[in-house]
Amino acid sequence: MGELGTEGGSAGRPAGGRSNRGFASMDRERQREIASKGGRAAHRKGTAHQWSADEAREAGRKGGTSVSRDREHMAAIGREGGASAHRRTRPSNGDRQG
Repeated sequence: MGELGTEGGSAGRPAGGRSNRGFASMDRERQREIASKGGRAAHRKGTAHQWSADEAREAGRKGGTSVSRDREHMAAIGREGGASAHRRTRPSNGDRQG
């Protein structure tokens, strides 16, 4: 049966399960490179999407709403910000006058 060289895979895929074809099989850097070329070409051609202020505002609102649902993530952000502010306002031992 396996005369097409599929070695036990189905639909032309190797027996290991993953194909080496297609965008999703590429490493992230190669995907970014190709996507970047597409974006630059669209801008040159004039067909790239240009965000209006209202669209950008709405997208930011949606992203903020989505992120804020993750309470652990928000707590971590708050702790990091608090620690950063604390470091800025407290003098180090060498700066104290006394």
